[in-house]
Amino acid sequence: MARNWTDRRVVITGMGAVSSLGHTTAAFWKNVLDGKCGIHAITAFDASAYDCRIAAQVNHFDPSPAFPSPKDVRRADRFTQFSVFAAHQALLDSGVDLDKVDRDWVGAFLGSGIGGLHTTEEQHKILLSKGPGRLSPFMIPMLILNMGSGLFSMFQNLRGPNLATCSACATATHALGEAWRTIKMGDANMMFAGGSEAAVIPMGIGGFCAMRALSTRNDDPQHASRPFDRDRDGFVMGEGAGVLALEELEHAKARGARIYAEMTGYGNTADASHITAPSPGGEGAARCMRMALRSAGLNPSDISYINAHGTATPQGDIAETQAIKTVFGEGAKKIAVSSTKGATGHMLGAAGAVEMILCVKAIQEGVVPPTINLENADPECDLDYVPGTAREMKVAATVNNSFGFGGHNASVIAVKFNG
Repeated sequence: MARNWTDRRVVITGMGAVSSLGHTTAAFWKNVLDGKCGIHAITAFDASAYDCRIAAQVNHFDPSPAFPSPKDVRRADRFTQFSVFAAHQALLDSGVDLDKVDRDWVGAFLGSGIGGLHTTEEQHKILLSKGPGRLSPFMIPMLILNMGSGLFSMFQNLRGPNLATCSACATATHALGEAWRTIKMGDANMMFAGGSEAAVIPMGIGGFCAMRALSTRNDDPQHASRPFDRDRDGFVMGEGAGVLALEELEHAKARGARIYAEMTGYGNTADASHITAPSPGGEGAARCMRMALRSAGLNPSDISYINAHGTATPQGDIAETQAIKTVFGEGAKKIAVSSTKGATGHMLGAAGAVEMILCVKAIQEGVVPPTINLENADPECDLDYVPGTAREMKVAATVNNSFGFGGHNASVIAVKFNG
């Protein structure tokens, strides 16, 4: 007799990260805890004509260990290289021997907010300068944003559920939530979930500059991303990828897997309000966190730490603060809340997964990452944002928030694993 889907528990057994602060989970975690910042002047192209000339770039990156051949690397856009590499890390970290599990029941949900923008830009230049006959036959497979999940499944022969989420800056968190739901529903035993982004190119930076969304603190890149600070002036773009291996508990136990934490809740709501601005008072975000708590069977008082979306935009930080107060009431000021985007920049479609990794590490190691560059608190942002330095504390349960253009909200909850 089939079990009720709510009886299936989902645990996290592997993690992989690529960021400006390291190409492994261990390096990334250490640098974030140490208060390092990965934001510098842009070197990927000549940014002298742009209002924003800084970003959190991934440098000295070699994707080849995750690809079958150099030819396969060349035929993958940078965002796909990030995605496949991080997924490969998560696979290795999980310790799973894919030859000893049924690959029909292992899948991948790897998304991107923008996809192959680099390929789009380069191929458009060729179209205009040399004509359509010189376009690459690999243009479309390189630019479509599902290719991270597609290639990883091909390289590893994973035949289970496979798709790519795309919900702007909520992309990776939606991927995690939908992978969790897929396992809970009994449609997979193991899923690799997360997101990637590689938009530090002229079109990407130029587009966000045109929206006046980016910080222009070009003379001080290390202090440009200032979540919840009175002097914040916009986000700083980052690039990279994050992927986590989610697994049904009994499947993980049967193979003797190391379990980092348990994922227990997921919220997914729409603001239905504005294409870029949050709904008034963070109403949509509040509903999202409540949904995650409800699905996890937790009370607001059970939460120890919130990794905030916290992009350092004037409206967004206030709206998220208001949403947290709405959900957690008087207890809001007792919860440690931090935004790690002061360190990593805003990794757009990858943000939710790399930040989920930080939540899991916080549970595992009993220390929460800081909000760097928070020096002069905004009077309207008056929670405990763990300013400046990491904090040792017991972390029993975490909320990870991601909110995207289009009014997309996603929240996921992880808790300390107890047999």
